[in-house]
This record gives sequence, structure tokens and C-alpha cells, in this order.
Amino acid sequence: MNAERVPFLDLNSQHREMEQKFISAFRDILRSGKFISGPSVEEFEKAFASFCGTRFAIGVGSGTDALRFALIAAGVKNGDLVITVPNTFIATSEAISQAGASPIFVDVDLKTSNMSPELLEDYLRKNCFKDDLTGETIHTGTGKALRAIVPVHLYGQTADMDPINQIAREFGLTVIEDACQAHGARYFSKDKGRWISAGALAKAGAFSFYPGKNLGAFGEAGAVTTDDPEMAATIRMIRDHGQMKKYFHDMEGYNGRLDSIQASVLNLKLKRLREWNGMRQSLASRYNQMLSGVSSVITPAVPSWSRPVYHLYVIRVPQRDMLQGFLSGGGIDTGLHYPVPLHQQKAYRNLGYRSGSFPASEQLSKEILSLPMFPSLSSQQQERVVDRIRLFCERYLP
Repeated sequence: MNAERVPFLDLNSQHREMEQKFISAFRDILRSGKFISGPSVEEFEKAFASFCGTRFAIGVGSGTDALRFALIAAGVKNGDLVITVPNTFIATSEAISQAGASPIFVDVDLKTSNMSPELLEDYLRKNCFKDDLTGETIHTGTGKALRAIVPVHLYGQTADMDPINQIAREFGLTVIEDACQAHGARYFSKDKGRWISAGALAKAGAFSFYPGKNLGAFGEAGAVTTDDPEMAATIRMIRDHGQMKKYFHDMEGYNGRLDSIQASVLNLKLKRLREWNGMRQSLASRYNQMLSGVSSVITPAVPSWSRPVYHLYVIRVPQRDMLQGFLSGGGIDTGLHYPVPLHQQKAYRNLGYRSGSFPASEQLSKEILSLPMFPSLSSQQQERVVDRIRLFCERYLP
């Protein structure tokens, strides 16, 4: 009898375990009639702010909403420029464009897959200057104002935020974290002398609660975290058609609210998030140990300042496509995050980048492979994954 496939992601196990709690929460909302905003949203916003160590968390409709609203609230407007990385999901750059700005890419560090502070600084010093009259940072090639930096905490590991924040302060730029994959990830800030959670490392943090995330809803949902009361108030208006009081609109906004049903799911799951993250960390350690003797495989690098939560466990390997097919043939599902860097996407041909513009991102796109990773992944399933990788490397790689 053939063994069952090892899924890339399995949400059913945690949902079965909590099914009666979900049903009870849904029943309460049904009987209350409060489907938009309401007590469950307020409860979640307070709890998630506490989890991240920020004063405020504002629930919104998705992670893309979270990043877009944070950028708008930070003052990004039509014609501005915002720096991010090409090695990310397109929602990062979409949010920049939808805020009215244009994305500029800087490459990532090959080891961490996150924004390289050195390349960021090099780009700013070579391509931008501070206007003494306006205080704005101007991009010399276009004459446009550079307004913000969006580092991405990819795969559940934070970017190196101290140097990013330092260079941002020098150039007068706002930093907004794309923390959509980093719920509970930690960073040791030498500047502040302590461990800090993702979402509390800059002006604001944007989170996604897409179902497959470490903290996932039963549909689309997101949140912005910040310590800034003015930014929090502005985002509350932006998410609700620009109103703080019903039918009195201070600005144009969006329909981007977090609904009560999703908030009720998130309230229940948030209580388990530290436990689930710990299980992911244990699984990652076991992967690292079992793959340590496979010379062709590069396991995730974890700097001393990082405590990742492994939204994804991503290896690098030659002949990636061949390995993915070999694993699939052995009943093992995997993923690619991401196979085409943003600067090589058709959607961004107008930006004028070419192949070779960002060599680290391009190399990663050819080598990365995301292995099965979810809290209920069994030791037997992990062993099947690793045994199949070993077999492939013995057969096909020197």
C-alpha cells in the first residue's frame, strides 16, 4: 500500500482540534448580529498589539491592505518612490504602487534572503541626496522624492533592522516592516539592547492573516501595528472610507475592515501561536540536523540577532526543479517562494530593470525549495522528506 502524500501545508489538524471552539465563537457572533467591527475585533486588536509589544494594532482586510494603509498613513503619495526588495511576493510592491508610489528595488543578502543593509546604504549614497530646503530625499535619476523603505521579513525571519533604521534616519525616510510572514519573529536590537518582536521594529508593521500563515484566519485578514497614535487613528479612518464617525468623512478611504468572524478565529488561534511557533522551531532544528550531512543542500542561515518562526523552511540546492519533481514522485509536496523575482515579472517591465540587475535574488529564485512545514508535521513525515532528498543527492549530485 502506498504511503499517503506528505502535504506542503496541513491546516486540518489544528482546525479539527479547535473545531468546537470555532463553532461556539461563530454562534456568538451570529446571535449578536455584529458582523463588522464589534467586540471580537477590539479584543483581537488589543491582544495582537500586546503580542507584538506595540501600543496599537489596527485590524484590516488583508496583508496587502495593511501595507498599503501604513504607507499612505506615513505620507507616501502619488509620484513618490519607495525602496523594497525584488525577492518577495508581489503584494509588497503592489501595496507601494497602490499607495501612489513606484517601487525601487535593492538586492538581498544571499545568506538570509532579506534586504542587504550594505546594498541599501550603497544605493542611497550613490543615487539620492537630501534637499536642504525641503528636507526631502531626492532620487537623482528621476527628481522624485524617496519617501520610505519596506524591508521584508521573509520566511519568518526578520531583516537586519538596526542598520536599516540607522540609514533611514540619516536620509529622513520612514521604515514600514512587511511582517506578513513573521508573526512572533524576534530581533535583537543592539541599539536598544533587547529582543524586539517583528512589527515593533519600525514606524509600523504590516501583517497578513491569510489562512496558511503562522497565524491564519478563515479567509483574508490583516493588521497594522504601531506605537504612533496619529498613524493608528489615520489607518482606522483609511480602512473605513475615511470616517471616524459614521457619515462624516475626513478623507477618502477604502473598504478594508477586519470582520468579526475572522477576528474571532484569530482570537482563538493567537492563544496558541507561541506554542505553534515553538513547534515550527523544533521542526526546523530537526531538519537542520538531519540535512547537515548532505553537502549539496544549504539550510536556512540564522544570524545571532534572529529568532525566526519558520513560516517557511527553505533550502537551497542545485538542480532545484529536478529535486522538486523527484520529491513529488515520492509523494512529497513542496513550494517555490519565489520562482521569479519582481524585477523580472512582466508587471514591472516599465521599471527598466534587466536580468542581472539583482544577482542574489536571481540566484535564489533558481535554487530555493520550500519543504513541508506546519506544526503537526510528524517525525515520520520529516524523515520521508529528508530520506528522499538524500537519495536524490546521492543519485544526481556530485
